Amino acid sequence: MASGAKDSGIASVESVRFTHSEMTMHGTANATMTPIALTIAGSDSGGGAGIQADLRTFHAFGCHGTTVVTAITAQNTLGVTAVHPIPLDVVRAQVDAVASDLPPRATKTGMLATTALVETVAGAVEDHSLSALVVDPVMVASSGARLLDEDAVDAVRKRLLPLAALVTPNLPEAAILTGRDVRSEADQREAARRLVELGARAALVKGGHGEGDDLVDLFWDGRNERVWRRQRLSTRNTHGTGCTLSAAVAAGLARGDTLEEAVDRALGFVARAIASAPSLGAGHGPVNHFAAVHPPGRSTP
Repeated sequence: MASGAKDSGIASVESVRFTHSEMTMHGTANATMTPIALTIAGSDSGGGAGIQADLRTFHAFGCHGTTVVTAITAQNTLGVTAVHPIPLDVVRAQVDAVASDLPPRATKTGMLATTALVETVAGAVEDHSLSALVVDPVMVASSGARLLDEDAVDAVRKRLLPLAALVTPNLPEAAILTGRDVRSEADQREAARRLVELGARAALVKGGHGEGDDLVDLFWDGRNERVWRRQRLSTRNTHGTGCTLSAAVAAGLARGDTLEEAVDRALGFVARAIASAPSLGAGHGPVNHFAAVHPPGRSTP
């Protein structure tokens, strides 16, 4: 299932493994400093996705979570009924406030909604050198509600992908970003390579929206490919899976994992979170953020 992924690590993304001296900047930390992770995303009033899911995931991985709220949504497991984008100057002010005092070791983006928001966030990422960036290109909610304006897709391609240590699209998102149909494993492989060509240092094309008994997630970093295969679960409780996965990867990077290690651990966590979901609400229920970060019987590294 892997092609060279375990031989020498992932050289192209080694820059996202942090040294102790980098972790103790500002002279405020010590050897037991809690890693800080940042989410730049929307608020989900139902608590299953967005910054709510991200913060619970950061906590599960032992990280202190910080937030930049880009939009307020009125939603539950049945759908999204209202969206209120946060003013651009307030979004930028949140990034500045966090980065200046609580510099994150890793950052993830989620719902950005508009071209202007994408541009604002990309500028802030550049200005604060937020290098360990995980881009979850949120476009459509699990209920079907559109969460990214059509004219903002090009801004994601041109402004965010070149800043990303990892981009984590599902099949429909990968199709939109690459302009190609993405259905099969071969399509995922081609899409991952195209996303890296567009500037991302690595891509994880997720197969949750695919068909068949096997769920395939495919990773490519420009040099190494790795494929994860799991049995697809028949469940309605998948709300917030993309948010949770990208947050888990960011948390792993904040802890000092290599990118491949962080992706592997995140995929396992999300699989366990789906399998043990509490079946809340009448629609697409949230996953279980109390799931074990590590598989049973495996100690914490």
